[in-house]
Amino acid sequence: MCLSVDQDELMRYPYLQLQFFVLLVASTALFGRLISLPAPVLVLWRTGIAALVLFVGLSLSRRVSLRLSRDKTLKVLGVGVILGVHWLTFFGSVKLSNVSICLAGMASTSFFTSLTEPLIDKRRYCWKEILLGLMIIPGLGMVAGVSWEYGAGLLCALVSAMLAALFPAFNRRLVLAGIPATVLTFYEVVAACLTCLFVIVVSDISLLSHLPRGYDWLWLGILACICTVWAQSYYAYLLKHFTAFATSMAINFEPVYGILLAAYLFHEYQDLDPLFYLGAALIIIANLVHAWILRAEDLADETSSKTIVAD
Repeated sequence: MCLSVDQDELMRYPYLQLQFFVLLVASTALFGRLISLPAPVLVLWRTGIAALVLFVGLSLSRRVSLRLSRDKTLKVLGVGVILGVHWLTFFGSVKLSNVSICLAGMASTSFFTSLTEPLIDKRRYCWKEILLGLMIIPGLGMVAGVSWEYGAGLLCALVSAMLAALFPAFNRRLVLAGIPATVLTFYEVVAACLTCLFVIVVSDISLLSHLPRGYDWLWLGILACICTVWAQSYYAYLLKHFTAFATSMAINFEPVYGILLAAYLFHEYQDLDPLFYLGAALIIIANLVHAWILRAEDLADETSSKTIVAD
């Protein structure tokens, strides 16, 4: 897993690593389109397989303990429930509309994060973050090119984006509290799996009537092992180096990557509004501006530190 890689080497190009993660995340919507299962059943299989793989891997490696204090366990499971509902609404959006609409809605994550992260971290609001988050909103409308027939799918995507804004802030606190990334991921996917099972029972969905078939098994395996087990552990590690807002701003590239991939694989470009390109440009500009601000702040901090040492 990613934790076995030399950390200094891994973070030599941190933003490149973060963008690779975002590309991986963007591919999950494509699997949602490829897999024939309803959203709750899809997420149940995804999280169930991921939990099993993680449990076997952690049991065999014996490098980290699965034991957590009662307080930490409850917190991790709570975040796992948020993650489960996020995935349910995410794949629900894909099923109700298409990959492009789903990922366009997810572009609002940074705006929600700029509002929720200060509350969770108990710090003052940063108006630069809020303004950068607001830059995504017109881009969101342009990228979507939404018609009323996709309204339900877009609404699901916006709910998913709001939950995605909560997840990094809570997860970052747990990572900084010293919980190993793989252990954190294990407990969270277990909680997400149980959340999906609850939704399936309440919704009276028959699991026997919705079993994976054919290529579903291949796509589920990739989705569970690479896009969940590896990616979630990798993401937890990245949160040590980036704030929740920084990661959410980078994740705004997700609709750009995902929509381009969907256009190539599923020819969704035929349904896209021409304003998509302008909206994508706004999203990219917001991310570039944020990266530039972070770089300028880092340089200012380095200069300040050198001045203090010199004095």
